[in-house]
Amino acid sequence: MASVEVSINGRFYRIACEDGQEQRLIRLAGSVDEKVSSLVEQVGQVGDTRLLVMASLLIADELDDAKQGSVIGGGNGAAAPAPAQNQATIAALSALAERIEHIADGLENA
Repeated sequence: MASVEVSINGRFYRIACEDGQEQRLIRLAGSVDEKVSSLVEQVGQVGDTRLLVMASLLIADELDDAKQGSVIGGGNGAAAPAPAQNQATIAALSALAERIEHIADGLENA
């Protein structure tokens, strides 16, 4: 099992992952860092735990919207189901949300 060090909100975290998934985890962590940075711009530095929980909720909201039937709008008002590749994105976001919640729990207990 591999591990990578990622930075979120200026703090570094060592995260374990499956071999070969290192670059993907780094990319996903970058997305989380962008979400947290956006929150910092909106609400300020309100603490790592709170920021991670807020980011988790935003990501979970996006994931829920995707699960509830992401649609690609047609010009005629008709909606088609999301392409199959979105299932991989949904699965990745779900796994990421779980990891963020785990990190947030660890920070609260620290």
